Amino acid sequence: MGICWSSASVNQSPPTTGQLSSVGVSQNTSNTTSTSGSTVSGNSRFSAASGSDSPSTVAGQMLPHPNLRIFSFSELKASTRNFRSDTVLGEGGFGKVYKGWLDEKSNTARNGSGSVVAVKKLNSESLQGLQEWQSEVNFLGRLSHPNLVKLLGYCWEDTELLLVYEFMQKGSLENHLFGRGSSVQPLPWETRLKIIIGAARGLAFLHESDRKVIYRDFKASNILLDGSYHAKLSDFGLAKMGPTASRSHVTTQVMGTYGYAAPEYVATGHLYVKSDVYGFGVVLVEILTGLRALDPNRPSGQHNLVEWIKPHLYDKRKLKNIMDIRLEGRYPSRSALQISRLALTCVEKEPKNRPSMKEIVETLERIDSANEKLRQPRVHSSYQAVNRRGQQPMQNRSPLHLRQEDLHRAAYPLPQRV
Repeated sequence: MGICWSSASVNQSPPTTGQLSSVGVSQNTSNTTSTSGSTVSGNSRFSAASGSDSPSTVAGQMLPHPNLRIFSFSELKASTRNFRSDTVLGEGGFGKVYKGWLDEKSNTARNGSGSVVAVKKLNSESLQGLQEWQSEVNFLGRLSHPNLVKLLGYCWEDTELLLVYEFMQKGSLENHLFGRGSSVQPLPWETRLKIIIGAARGLAFLHESDRKVIYRDFKASNILLDGSYHAKLSDFGLAKMGPTASRSHVTTQVMGTYGYAAPEYVATGHLYVKSDVYGFGVVLVEILTGLRALDPNRPSGQHNLVEWIKPHLYDKRKLKNIMDIRLEGRYPSRSALQISRLALTCVEKEPKNRPSMKEIVETLERIDSANEKLRQPRVHSSYQAVNRRGQQPMQNRSPLHLRQEDLHRAAYPLPQRV
């Protein structure tokens, strides 16, 4: 769905759709009351799509059951000022996301006071509906990690389905990489590295659990940022439990996002844990270049970013020519080359040849550690050469850099190859 949860920029995306395994939801949950008076789901009838999972060793935990607060519809209606249009943060295939305010003591808040949250409300005409709502509850309701967006609770009353998340002040990585306007500032190199390391840690946590979780929709719009640019993965509507120990993959309907979906998954419907790694590699290339994974407005042969850029990623001189001009040459050339070569391994055609997310985290952390010694990266000559050729700044960039309003990129069903 790729919702940007920030009041600074509203990013509307077309729908994400998908088919997930049945997760058995019942409205008749067994509730308990916390010491603060909040109603939370205890031993509810939400069931995971897999067997038991033990806590992961990657700085997080997977609970046996969702542990979420159950909100009433009236509470969320009040918190969003009756779902007023001026509280809308974004819209996707599931429905609209509203900015809300909750008071820890009285459960709801008025006049814009209290803790800020994001409230996602199902559109009655949504094709995604219940299945993705179930998936969000079953995965995010059980998963706890610093690099996953927190699902605080849910509401299910009659036909009303809502989800309540922590509010992410800086919105999505997508908006910062490709957004336009005075409110969108270019991300410096150090911030880009911080963001991608955080996202990598979140994905590694999913892959390192006993029963591996395949995220299936890793992309820039699903990486949300808090006020300190701390990255968290959002939108688990397409997430799926990974294969058992005796199998290398799971077979499922092909769903995802053009430009990010791994080629073996698109061709066969075989979903590997390392299918996520391919999408991660695509985002690495986006961070390096400042270009979208898929852009039909680019010249023929350049629509697919990875296919076009691949020959440039291994060579230091070629890499300089495709680095994001908004960096203005201020980045460590050695680190950029290391990341570009890491991206190449992530987008290998065969899943077995791609690194694991654990290996990727370790590599990125080594690169970051080396960067600590480079406090004043020099301005590269390629930036000056670009300006001599007359390349314009971001607000006047060529059609090679797609405008935000020209293409709303979100997840679509991918056609299976006949």
